[in-house]
Amino acid sequence: MSNSFELCVGPIHPALKEPIKLDFTVEGERVKGVSFSLGQVHRAIEWAATKRNPIQVLYMAERICGICNMCHPMAFSMAVENAANIEVPERAEYIRTINVELERIHSHILWAGVAAHELGFDSVMHYTWRVREKVLDIIEYLNGNRITKGILMVGGVRRDIQEKDYGKVREALDYYKELYAKLEGIMLNDASVRARTKDIGILTKKNALELCAVGPTARASGVKKDVRVDWPYAAYPDLDIKPVLPETAGFKATGDTYTRIIVRLLEIKQSIDLIEQCLDKMKPGPILAEPVLQKLLVQLKNVQGEGVAFQEAPRGELIHYIKMTGQESPYAWKVRAPTYANLPPLVPMLSECEIADIPIIVASIDPCMSCTNRAIITDKGNSVLSMDDLRELSIRKTLAMQKEASK
Repeated sequence: MSNSFELCVGPIHPALKEPIKLDFTVEGERVKGVSFSLGQVHRAIEWAATKRNPIQVLYMAERICGICNMCHPMAFSMAVENAANIEVPERAEYIRTINVELERIHSHILWAGVAAHELGFDSVMHYTWRVREKVLDIIEYLNGNRITKGILMVGGVRRDIQEKDYGKVREALDYYKELYAKLEGIMLNDASVRARTKDIGILTKKNALELCAVGPTARASGVKKDVRVDWPYAAYPDLDIKPVLPETAGFKATGDTYTRIIVRLLEIKQSIDLIEQCLDKMKPGPILAEPVLQKLLVQLKNVQGEGVAFQEAPRGELIHYIKMTGQESPYAWKVRAPTYANLPPLVPMLSECEIADIPIIVASIDPCMSCTNRAIITDKGNSVLSMDDLRELSIRKTLAMQKEASK
C-alpha cells in the first residue's frame, strides 16, 4: 500500500501572491514529486502591441510588472533602438542606469518583506516595507511617480536628473547605508530565519547551469552570470561592477534559500555603489536622440528589421524581441521574463523538502507570474474570440461541469 498522496497548492492559495498551480506527490511531510502549471493570467499584451505604435507599446511594457516597471520599458526601448539603429545619448544611459538600480533596491527590499511573511515574521515584513518607502520617495522625486514613471522614451529619457537633485539622491543612499547592518542582522543573523532557510530548497550549481537559472537564483548557486557584466549596456561599461556571489561576503555558494537572501542583500549594497558611481561620472548633455515626437514616430514607422535586448532585471535576465516591417505597429513583440527561466529550477529545489517549507522556497526565486503569463490568443476561425464568445463558452463549460457533478 502506497503511503504517498497528492497535494495541490494554488493557483489560489494563502502562500502564493500570484497564481501558479503547484502539484506535489507527498509521503508524510516530505515532498517526493513536483510539477507546476502556468497560464492562470491571460493578458494578451503582446498581441495588443501589434495594434499600436512603438511609443504606445512603451507604456504597455511598463505595465508588464509593477516591480520591474523600469526594466521592461527600458528593454523594449533598447530592442527598438537596435532595430532602428538609434544611438542613445550618454547622459540618458546614465539616467536609465540610476533608475533601474533604484528599482533593484526597491525590489529586493520588498522581496525581503515577502520572504519574512512566508516565514511567519510579519513584524519583519512591516519593518522592511516601511524602510522601502525611502527609495519610493526618491523615485517619485526624480520621476514624478512612485511606480509607473513614464520617463522612458525610445532614444533616451523624458526627464533629466538635475545637479541640484544629486544631494537628495545621496541622502537616500546614505539612509540605506546606515540601515544595511540592521537589515543584515534581521535577515542573516536571526536564529529563526537561519533555521528556516539554511540547507532548505537547495539548487546545486550543476542544476542551476543545466536548468538555465538566472539572476540571484543562479548566483546563489555559484553561477557567475550577470547581463550587466557579460553583455554590458546603458552606463554599465563605464562602471566598476562584478557579479554578486555568496563568496563576496565570505559565504559558501550552497544554493539554498539562505544564500539567495545573502545575494539579494549584497545587491542592495552594490546598487548603492553603482548609483554613486553614476552621479560622479555623469556628464552634461542631451537626454533624447530625437526630441521631436512626430519625427521619431515617422522614423520608427519606416524601420524594417529586428531588435533584441538583454537586461539584468532584479529577478534576472530579461529579454525583449521586436520585429518591425515598415508599418506603424510592430509585426511582433516577444518578452521572456526571468521567472520563466527560474521556474524549472523549482523542481529540484522543492524535491525532498517538507510541506511547511514550500512557501519560502517558492518565494526565494521571487516569482512574478504577471511577467511570465503575458499572452494567450484563442482562434475561432480566422478571428480572435470576442468577450461575448468567451462568456458563452464559460457558461457552456459551467453547465457541463454541473451536469457531470450531478450524476
